[in-house]
Amino acid sequence: MKKVLALSLIIAGFTASVQAQAIEPKCKNGYNPITGERCANAVTSAVPFLRIVPDARGGAMGDVGIATSADPNAMHYNASKLAFADKKVAIAASYTPWMRNLGLQDVYLAYLSGYVKLDQLQSLGFGLRYFSLGDIEFTDENGTSLGQGRPNEFDLTAGYARKLSDRFSGAIAAKFIYSNLATGQRVEGVEIKPGISGAADLSLTYKQPIKLAKNDSELTLGLAVSNLGAKITYTNSINRDYIPTNMGLGAAWKFNLDAYNTLTFTTDFNKLLVPTPRPEIDDDGDGIPDYKQYSAVRGVFKSFGDAPGGFSEELKEINIGTGIEYWYDNQFAVRMGYFYEHYSKGNRKYFSVGLGVKYNIFGLDFSYLVPTTNQRNPLDNTLRFSLLFDFEAFESDK
Repeated sequence: MKKVLALSLIIAGFTASVQAQAIEPKCKNGYNPITGERCANAVTSAVPFLRIVPDARGGAMGDVGIATSADPNAMHYNASKLAFADKKVAIAASYTPWMRNLGLQDVYLAYLSGYVKLDQLQSLGFGLRYFSLGDIEFTDENGTSLGQGRPNEFDLTAGYARKLSDRFSGAIAAKFIYSNLATGQRVEGVEIKPGISGAADLSLTYKQPIKLAKNDSELTLGLAVSNLGAKITYTNSINRDYIPTNMGLGAAWKFNLDAYNTLTFTTDFNKLLVPTPRPEIDDDGDGIPDYKQYSAVRGVFKSFGDAPGGFSEELKEINIGTGIEYWYDNQFAVRMGYFYEHYSKGNRKYFSVGLGVKYNIFGLDFSYLVPTTNQRNPLDNTLRFSLLFDFEAFESDK
């Protein structure tokens, strides 16, 4: 389907995914002149596709996955979990339709990931994420056609995970990011080029068995800092955008109810390590807001205490996902979850549900998002799925 969009909207809309919410029309110097309340001020970044949860399992549990049991999709959430993987080799492929509720058929996110265990201590993992924006007809501000294109973005990740003790593991991953939104087009005489960047992911996992009165359980804690890397631009401008560096803390408590039934409760807390927008402050008068002039590393540290509303606003920048996963005989799973984001920081709130089935070498997961606010979500009422392959099952059949 062709989508007619102004070129300036493409550049601004996708480099700051929630820019429309960052400053309300009635705001003046960060405040609503009528109510006196501080205005909504969502944290923005370029290449926001890096933070889209790619798999149906995590999507069914409120977008969580930092501390859940290891599978190939750990490369998105927390690569250090792969050191505890119980299979030697596994691969997963996921497909997420995007904005289907608007009738778009060619916008989607595809994700391919996998790992191989080198031995009992070490694992290698990879991930390839591809985001297609479909066929777009570019126009200028007067509506004159500038030709057609097919914007797309992708990242390629490779990681290494290692057990540091029987219960503790760490991982590091390197990432290449490519964003082609409007290559070859011009805005005010400036040629648009692909945005290219590199980043690293750092993660830790800790597992603690807990003996209960009748049954065993296991508590897992995870910490992941992802997309820690260089700022990105689509021109030769010094006005570069932050990529979505994120810090996530997760916990999962798995209960072995009996020989056939397990139940896991899990929660993730995530915060973008990107400076809070303050476009009204430009002390040197160069047209670039001061909050965008920090280096990528300095921006990470500034993000912990730069919110105009102080510590209370910093807390609002933390989004929360919580979920439940039930397995019967490690073959059939039922999942549900809830995701919460403060109304002034994006206002995403939704329930999610899903199912999982494992048979021999195959695993299939489904998830479905149920919105709970009037604000549209690109995944409203959308079914997404993941397919997992366990190659160790081939050996067990021999």
